[in-house]
Amino acid sequence: MAKVYKKTSGNESIALYLGKRDFVDHVESVDIVDGVIKVDPAELEGRKVWVYLACAFRYGSDDLDVIGLSFRKDIWVKRIQIYPVVGTRPANTPMQEALLKKCGDQGHPFTFTIDTNLPCSVGLQPAPEDAGKSCGVDYEVKAYIAKEADDPDEKISKKDTCRLIIRKIQFAPGKVGAGPKADISKNFMMSDKPVHLEASIEKELYFHGDPIPVNVKINNETTKVVKKIKITVEQTTEVLLYQSDKYSKTVLTEEFAEEIKGESTLEKTFTVIPLLSNNKEKRGLAVDGRLKDEDTNLASTTIIRPGMDKGMQGIMVSYKIKVNLLVSSGGLLGGLTASDVGVEVPLVLMSPKPADVTDIKFE
Repeated sequence: MAKVYKKTSGNESIALYLGKRDFVDHVESVDIVDGVIKVDPAELEGRKVWVYLACAFRYGSDDLDVIGLSFRKDIWVKRIQIYPVVGTRPANTPMQEALLKKCGDQGHPFTFTIDTNLPCSVGLQPAPEDAGKSCGVDYEVKAYIAKEADDPDEKISKKDTCRLIIRKIQFAPGKVGAGPKADISKNFMMSDKPVHLEASIEKELYFHGDPIPVNVKINNETTKVVKKIKITVEQTTEVLLYQSDKYSKTVLTEEFAEEIKGESTLEKTFTVIPLLSNNKEKRGLAVDGRLKDEDTNLASTTIIRPGMDKGMQGIMVSYKIKVNLLVSSGGLLGGLTASDVGVEVPLVLMSPKPADVTDIKFE
């Protein structure tokens, strides 16, 4: 059974009900956001009740909003007048019918359609000493009492509002393509033969927390010695809204003491598992959107459709696996004259699609 989420305003005149807080981007379309507002007209004093859905980029905590500086930028907003009822509304969804049974005659349904070109919920991990909400993209459903929908001169009291943070998320597609492969041949001074390195993964996409087998093939035709193999997984985050900022952070590093002597080969599979739990101290690491303080995982790879405006994504995330060989000349100076041979392959990290939940439970 699914929990029903409820938030009541401070004056108890309005209450917001949602049957879920995760809404899935299916690439071609996004789950509709369907809920119900319970309205007690007694305290409205001639004002109206509105509900909006906003996608926003948050720079920092709301309590830092001082001297006229905004720490939140709305990417996309839609508003609906809930009470008094105006115009016609679409037929109720099964979720709304269930919620209306709880709210009775004071219940008023609302439905939002999220544009397909909007970003998924993602946050930038704060440092352990940071307080307040982290930077990132989030979605908010907010009901409020006001004379007008969006009058900058009208002061709306917090006791006249209620809100719930929701998430727009993507799950891994049902079909997964073949894994990428990369190779390189590198020649060294004083050697007329190269070191060949090939790295590959079996499929292009892996789920968060799953082991990732990395296939490594080495053909050392030189007289040098491969002293060790290092495998790293890097997350690249591109922040597109407030500035052009692109940076990479290593989320996994493992070294393997495999020695491949001159004129010999190695073919072996090494397994790695990049996890957020091993990167809790890294400030600025991109993570999937959180609801309150619940656990999450490394941010899922951003999937861009053909023709999509990248500037609307707010934050874009990608991953790559790097395989490096430390090649030395051997002898007393071998370590001082060592050099790297490296390749990298792209990696897609996402969450598996969960089983559908159809029943709801009132709490």
